[in-house]
Parts: sequence; structure tokens; C-alpha cells
Amino acid sequence: MKNSVIDVRHLNFSYQGTPVLRDVSLSIKEKEFVAFIGPNGGGKTTLIKLLLGLLTPDSGDIRIMGLPPSKVSHRIGYVPQDINLNKSFPISVMDVVLMGRLPLSRWTGVSRKDQAAAENAMAQLEILQFKNRRIDDLSGGQRGRAFIARALAADPDILFLDEPAANIDSQGKTGLYALLKELNRTKTIFVVSHDTMVLSSYVTAVACVNKDVHYHDDAEITEEMMTMSYPCPVEIIAHGIPHRILKIHEDSK
Repeated sequence: MKNSVIDVRHLNFSYQGTPVLRDVSLSIKEKEFVAFIGPNGGGKTTLIKLLLGLLTPDSGDIRIMGLPPSKVSHRIGYVPQDINLNKSFPISVMDVVLMGRLPLSRWTGVSRKDQAAAENAMAQLEILQFKNRRIDDLSGGQRGRAFIARALAADPDILFLDEPAANIDSQGKTGLYALLKELNRTKTIFVVSHDTMVLSSYVTAVACVNKDVHYHDDAEITEEMMTMSYPCPVEIIAHGIPHRILKIHEDSK
């Protein structure tokens, strides 16, 4: 039986008195691949920051591998949605990826082990050939891969990615999600994404976040989830023909 790696109990959080998340409780087992879906402003990024310990809840309890988030930050990798980058700062791709080793090196200098780990992470993301280039010389998709490599450099047990495929083309997205699926053999992975139909082929569970959180330990994205997450129909027009993207459930016939 898999152990629980994340336990949240009656979590509440607000910004300047405006509720963002209310009475959230969920338990997630190790080596799950979880998609966080929901509308913009629904609280997905806020929930991740709370799980990372970057924000403090108004009330409730969070345990990551049985400990408060601040105690296990070295075992968690994080790729934020917005990468604030000073393009005039002359930093190489290798230097960016090596930043992921800082929690382990304790600022004692870059070792051969650090170099090897960074190169291995870049090789996994297929950007090793760019290691000596300036980070601002890369395309948006290549920079995105560099920051994912930074998160992987410390070989974390849990990986959080907030819209990791935002600047990657369709073919690149497929390759990225396939890589994450491979990493899921040894890591618990959380991805915030609007690519729901693509993700459904890779994830093992879905969390619908819209102030409340509804967790489903199944890869299927149901009509109920879409209705809760998005104020739009679950049918689309494909080549001029109405096409359902979700199966018809017994209770909706």
C-alpha cells in the first residue's frame, strides 16, 4: 500500500480578507501524478504555494511526508508559472540549473557531483547542448525546460509544476508530459495546466480547484469536474461537427 505524502486538513486562506480557499481537505499518496485544474483565480497557484510553505494558511493543517512544509523543502522541486528573469544579467543555462543544487550544497561551492546532477537534468530535458549559452538567448520553450531542469537537479521526491508547457508548442508538450510520466515512476508530481485533454492521458488523479477542492483518484476528467471548474459547455465544434469530449454518464442520460 502506498504511503500518504501530502495531508491537508480544513485549510482556509484569504488575501486581504477575500477568501481564496475554504475548508480544503485532501490526502495524496506517493507516486501519484496529479493534475490541478480549474478556472483562473480559482486558487490553484495559491494551493501550491501553501503546500510549498511559501504562504501561511489562515487556519488548518498541512503535512508533507508527515512534517510541516518548511521542514521538507529540500525534498521538493518547484517550477513557478512566472519566471522573473533579468535579461541583462549574464547567467548561463548551467548556472540556472545549478541553482537547484543550492539546498544540498549549503553554499559550499559547486562540486563535481553538482555538475553531474545538473548535466543529467539538462540531458533529460534535451537542453544539454545549450548549457554554456546565456539563458536569455534561449526560446521561451527552451527556457521553460531549463527551469524544469533546475527543479530536477536536486532529485526531489515531489515535483510541483505551474503551467510548465505554457511556452511550448504542441509537439513539445507531448514530449514534456511523456517525460513527466517517466519521472512519475519515482516521484510524486503535481501539474497545474489547462491542457486537460492532453493531461488525461498521463495523470493518475485530478484535483478540481475553485475555492473548494474536489480530489478524484482517477485519471478521468468527468463532466462534473468540468462543470465545477469551467463555466462552459462540455461539447466543442470539431471541423464543423459537434463533438463531445467527455463520455455520457449514466446520471446525465
